Amino acid sequence: MRNYFYSLLLLCALNTAAAAQTIGPFKAGDRVVFTGNSITDGGHYHSYIWLYYMTRFPGQRITMYNAGIGGDVSKQILERMDNDVFAKKPTVVTLTFGMNDTGYQNLKGAKADSTYAAKVAESLKSFRLIEQKLIQHPEVRKVMIASSPYDETSKIKTTPLIGKNAAMLKIAAVQQATAAKHHWDFVDFNGPITAINLKQQQTDSTFTLEGSDRIHPTNDGQMVMACLFLKAQGLAGKKVAQITINSGRKMLKAAENCKVDLMVFKKNSIGFNYLASALPYPIDTIPSGFGRPAKAQAEALKIIPITDEFNQELLQVEGLQASAQYVLKIDGEPMGSWSGTDYNRGINLATINATPQYQQALAVMHLNEERWTIERRLREYYWMHYSILKPKRMLFNDGLATVDSLQKYAKKDFFVAVTVPTYQKARFTAVREAWQKEMDLLTDEIYRINKPVTHRIEITLAANN
Repeated sequence: MRNYFYSLLLLCALNTAAAAQTIGPFKAGDRVVFTGNSITDGGHYHSYIWLYYMTRFPGQRITMYNAGIGGDVSKQILERMDNDVFAKKPTVVTLTFGMNDTGYQNLKGAKADSTYAAKVAESLKSFRLIEQKLIQHPEVRKVMIASSPYDETSKIKTTPLIGKNAAMLKIAAVQQATAAKHHWDFVDFNGPITAINLKQQQTDSTFTLEGSDRIHPTNDGQMVMACLFLKAQGLAGKKVAQITINSGRKMLKAAENCKVDLMVFKKNSIGFNYLASALPYPIDTIPSGFGRPAKAQAEALKIIPITDEFNQELLQVEGLQASAQYVLKIDGEPMGSWSGTDYNRGINLATINATPQYQQALAVMHLNEERWTIERRLREYYWMHYSILKPKRMLFNDGLATVDSLQKYAKKDFFVAVTVPTYQKARFTAVREAWQKEMDLLTDEIYRINKPVTHRIEITLAANN
């Protein structure tokens, strides 16, 4: 029965993922606050989404904020909505929860069912209060996000908690119904990611996007989440740019999302100036992130068609000699050589990381990663307050007595122990303000250097032809 259920879920989720789930893209000036638990707190999906906007819409500045707190359930999210979410003056608020709400009990049968039912009911009680708080802000666009799944099916060493994800789906169903009721947006992470896990597990039983704890998506999973969100916004299929040239007729047939001029056609070469309106999306190949084992963002390319759907910068030249090789140069630097058949089919410049436009995008990516790293320090500070100090009625009490108390508490709590060093710096207002200024400067620099520039492209018949 369980295998039948997951087969049905796989089919439904794949159909849902393939369908257009348009919720509308962000617009210039938006201030987007991603609200959630540790999957948001320590995750990259919101940063990867912002990176897409930084590179695809370089002239439309937006701001995104991480408002995740590790370990949070809906009640804790409710308690910090004013001070940690609406205090950021958002124009858009996203909300995801459910992983911690359903608990981590290892139960079976009727006992498990009743426990999960009680936890879901408790979570939804607080969600209804969050709903009322959101209603009080009609000026803010709301996006409900069904949590990424708990992976019960991977054959990794960690013992799965059977029934947990089904309980999470009940929360997601209420999120979706509530979004429909109020005409809010809804994006599903759970179904499509579960479908991917199940599909990959058919050939690798230990595959999971949720890491060794079955909970926290690794960076490839975070990139999948970002793509699901962008796809829901109707952005799949939007090209970086496309140039189509007919060499026989010596003409430019099409220039999508770019400007092409100063074309020169010679017997064995074509040259032109190229100014795109966007940059290619850069993909980090270095394993990192809080999921274990650490994985690179680029691992997601093996799982979903990111390049086909989100990263097409096509150079198409018709009429070249089919079997002959032609060298491509950008600003005088060789990028490689391809056959006339390849050019006729189209060369995707976004997959050539040596192009100056890709290198420009990489600089944007690294600045964004630096911004994310600083933001994580601030989130650790707020985690300490909301998760540890608030229950002790010490919220935003940053005196020496608090430091002493935390150092003692750290001896019995690993998470407090690893966070205390950051807290000891962040407890000073001047330090937090300096970190915020640094993030603002990094964002300013990103939106300064992310503007595409004109490049000279040359396509020349190779000497050995």
